[in-house]
Amino acid sequence: MATGAGEDGSGGEFYLRYYVGHKGKFGHEFLEFEFRPDGKLRYANNSNYKNDTMIRKEVFVSPSVLREARRIIQESEIMKEDDNNWPEPDRVGRQELEIVMGNEHISFSTSKIGSLVDVQTSKDPEGLRIFYYLVQVYPNSILASHHHKFHCCLSQSSVHCFFVAVLCVLYIT
Repeated sequence: MATGAGEDGSGGEFYLRYYVGHKGKFGHEFLEFEFRPDGKLRYANNSNYKNDTMIRKEVFVSPSVLREARRIIQESEIMKEDDNNWPEPDRVGRQELEIVMGNEHISFSTSKIGSLVDVQTSKDPEGLRIFYYLVQVYPNSILASHHHKFHCCLSQSSVHCFFVAVLCVLYIT
């Protein structure tokens, strides 16, 4: 069983789920991914635009991939945050982030974030900035650091681009 335990002994269970979506003209459109403690990476992308069908992928990742995901979460310090003063999900949509790391469990819910202006004008700009960078900006820097060429629509979440890239690499190798 791959637990994503760190080499420094900071083991324990690791689970991560991210969801972003809305209900609108084309029904319930969303993207969701999760890393499970057994190493399974699940990805779903549902869009009914032009009668698209849902994309579902499941792969097993190595313990080193789970360790890297754990490291990203630890360095972000998102586990110290609280979403009480973040914008509530609204008609534009919602984002959810759930993480279990060892004995800690967090579950965040907020509206879609259009830009840093939304972050800066919130009641908790520092906490929401950490969330924003974790799910929007940081994955882009990971993609930029690799030599693979992945083209993602700018209107899609960077997280979406990152996990499409992970899935592509896993299917290529």
